[in-house]
Amino acid sequence: MKDESCIFCKIANGDIPADTLYEDEDFRVILDLNPASEGHALILPKNHFADLYEMDEAHLQKVLCVAQKVAKAMTEALHCDGMNLIQNNGEAAGQTVRHFHLHLIPRRSGDDAVKLWTPGVSVPDRQKEIVKAVRACL
Repeated sequence: MKDESCIFCKIANGDIPADTLYEDEDFRVILDLNPASEGHALILPKNHFADLYEMDEAHLQKVLCVAQKVAKAMTEALHCDGMNLIQNNGEAAGQTVRHFHLHLIPRRSGDDAVKLWTPGVSVPDRQKEIVKAVRACL
């Protein structure tokens, strides 16, 4: 199931050329055109899923296997010291293309390629409320 208006569907299915690192029947892994670091790649499913919430369990399981395989190869080939896996859902979380994609961002010691967050302080009573609310939705 492709979305004919989705740029990532077109890239994932080969309708638009891209620098492809890996491809199988379900996914294509390409180099990002606006990399956070050298070698920054995107894992794109060939089927259209707007985000994590729409993706079926089989694809969810496989995407991590693909991520591990490609991240190992990237780490060896690029001699990086670490790897960020980043996946955004919704505009508020930084998702700019409404097609699930997982970023693989090679990291080198001391780089400033990605600032993940500024640590805050937890409030124990609020933590308990959050646990209760989330568990009620599971």
